[in-house]
Amino acid sequence: MRNLQTLLVTRLLGQQAYPRFSTMQHQTVEKTKTPVCQVEDRAALKVARQCLLGGQVIALPTDTVYGLACDANNEHAIQRMYEIKGRDEHKPVAICVNNIEALRRYGQAAHLSDELLTRLLPGPLTIVIERTPELSNRFLNPTTSKIGIRIPDFQFIRALCSVWHEQPLALTSANRSSAPSSLQVTEFRSLWPQLGAVFDAGQIGLTEERRLASTVIDLATPGYYEIVRAGVALKQTLRLVEEYGIKPRKDIAQIL
Repeated sequence: MRNLQTLLVTRLLGQQAYPRFSTMQHQTVEKTKTPVCQVEDRAALKVARQCLLGGQVIALPTDTVYGLACDANNEHAIQRMYEIKGRDEHKPVAICVNNIEALRRYGQAAHLSDELLTRLLPGPLTIVIERTPELSNRFLNPTTSKIGIRIPDFQFIRALCSVWHEQPLALTSANRSSAPSSLQVTEFRSLWPQLGAVFDAGQIGLTEERRLASTVIDLATPGYYEIVRAGVALKQTLRLVEEYGIKPRKDIAQIL
């Protein structure tokens, strides 16, 4: 653990010392100078938090695919995330929070009941609603007033949100734009040198369907929904929102 923390400190300070340690993939670290830490490591959350404090972008597992994450209210970090991903800055990214209380803090969800949100989340779903002033980053989705919010059903990322003082993490898939999503860390190895750290949970999906990532549903308009991305949880999401009397804004037959 001490060696892991030493590596992080030297990286953040821009030094060139990279000691050996047992929980990391040493040969990879020598090549990329980026820590690769198992999520079970007791120091992993502390390392991730230090990276976020330093304005760095990290890679970590979610309940669908591996993602890139950074402090959602850090202007430099958001710009860096877009650069690493090769993403058009006008294409929105989501945020990740730990619980429904935090979702309501950063998104205008007064028209969505706790009962509905509790049945939808946590899980492989991104809910798009109007943002609140708590999201102050001018570079976070500058072309829209809406924000996609996730509560992944994965312990490591939710624990990180908790130790990050319940602040939101900007979250997008760990791959270059237009490339397939990643189910294991080796699939985005080319991005490692640009990241503060990589957090490895092994292969997080056994089927190609997992690469579809989360279902994205726009619930910004009270009483109506619109599917932005079908994703892996489409059928159960539609069943739930329609159970609560929420109607489609568009014909959804073409995506079923």
